[in-house]
Amino acid sequence: MITVRELGPDDWETWRDLRLAALAEAPDAFHSRLTDWLGAGEQEWRDRLAAPGRYLVVEVGGRPAGQVVAVPPDDDGVADLIALWVAPHARGGDAATALVDAVLDRAAGWGARTLALHVVVGNDRAAAFYRRLGFVDRGVVERPDGISETRMDRPVGRPVPRC
Repeated sequence: MITVRELGPDDWETWRDLRLAALAEAPDAFHSRLTDWLGAGEQEWRDRLAAPGRYLVVEVGGRPAGQVVAVPPDDDGVADLIALWVAPHARGGDAATALVDAVLDRAAGWGARTLALHVVVGNDRAAAFYRRLGFVDRGVVERPDGISETRMDRPVGRPVPRC
């Protein structure tokens, strides 16, 4: 059974555990680094979950197995999907798709027209996954830390293709 739920500041331990696992397992996939968050205390994690956006966790069989952040749209109607990660034991099923569906639902509720994301160049598995869900490559951008990412987006109102 796969479920997605939204977290709030009181769920900081769940978010912390998943985020630290993500940063340890996929260190080049995110802007943050594991060392940025290892010493963070309860209040820092609570503050993170109180920041703008929706913090979502996917549970597989009742066990937290992944996370994503849905960021409200800008003035151009573009919402963002950031920090998606699914634990290795839950990959290959529908956990990641469930997270993307949940972000698309939030984006639609906000009135966004487009959902955008960035994938580190070379993360071909992630890019292929997003393409299967209807995301289109929009070009490479350079992060301030020198890492190249491909910007991808898709319309919010269109159903997610099922593979």
